[in-house]
Amino acid sequence: MENSNQTLPSWFFLLGLSTVPQMQVIGFLLFVVMYIITLSGNCLLLITVRISPTLHTPMYFFLCNLSFMDICFSTTIVPVILKNTLSKDKSISVGGCAFQMFFYLVLGAGECILLSVMAYDRFVAICRPLHYSSIMNFRFCIILAIIPWIVGFINSSIQVPLTWRLPFCRSHHVNHFFCEVPPFLRLSCIDPWLNVIAMNVAAGIIVLCAFLLTLISYVYIISTILKIHSSRGRHAVFSTCASHLMVVALYYGTLMSIYLQPRSSQSVETDKTASVLYTVVTPMLNPIIYSIRNKDVKNCIVKIIKKPRKMVPHLLTVVLIIHMNVYGICRQEDDIDIWKHPG
Repeated sequence: MENSNQTLPSWFFLLGLSTVPQMQVIGFLLFVVMYIITLSGNCLLLITVRISPTLHTPMYFFLCNLSFMDICFSTTIVPVILKNTLSKDKSISVGGCAFQMFFYLVLGAGECILLSVMAYDRFVAICRPLHYSSIMNFRFCIILAIIPWIVGFINSSIQVPLTWRLPFCRSHHVNHFFCEVPPFLRLSCIDPWLNVIAMNVAAGIIVLCAFLLTLISYVYIISTILKIHSSRGRHAVFSTCASHLMVVALYYGTLMSIYLQPRSSQSVETDKTASVLYTVVTPMLNPIIYSIRNKDVKNCIVKIIKKPRKMVPHLLTVVLIIHMNVYGICRQEDDIDIWKHPG
């Protein structure tokens, strides 16, 4: 018998996106297709930039960082969704849930900061072109690439312990498809006021500040573009930034709808939809958006496809990284059976 007064259960049950069998099958197929597209698109972008000397610039360096984050982000979430959709046992261990929560927060916050870094890179390239190479030097680019990870780890190191200190006595069934913070706050039998404050402060500092930095960069970029006399020149510069603006709008919009919305007006189904958008759909669309709207990337991809042997060693490296990520998640899932059936 499970003790109803238990503050921290041995496992939780993720209810998923739907309890209707037909919808589960459709959902499983959709997530498989989206995951394959995400891995294929981001891996192709990583390989293209790696083996194309013309793309060895700060802009594509940050784009590679974004692709790597998207691969990790999607791999942290989607395999668990697929496992829970197929299996009758939808449980996840406390360790597995904390692991997933920690890394999705690292990657979610990190991607916010990285998008603002990419906006700053475009600002320097367009508004300070003569000083671009001296400002965006190798050392500075490395620092800018590390900052998102540092911010993400700090955010997770605060949010995850605060979440797991709560007593979960209302239910152990999480009405969500992965271990995200807001659904767990609803399970707490005490008022999670400290968690709400910490979540809003983190969202305000990370999401809003990153968004404002991006917005300010693009105000300067657009004002510079409008000063260009040639219509062809304006179109060329703006097309470089349009893809980034599309990604920013989609990512920040969905994050703000979850983390900056009052708890009283939050809908479970709306939260699920928004979570699907920024954890699964956005990582899938990012490489497509950047590739389709970028002639340099498209030309390099065509050259690579004509010489596929160049791709093999780099593809094996990327596949190994993905395999290690999936293996780590699967190991966390294996802990469930050990917990349930010791010995």
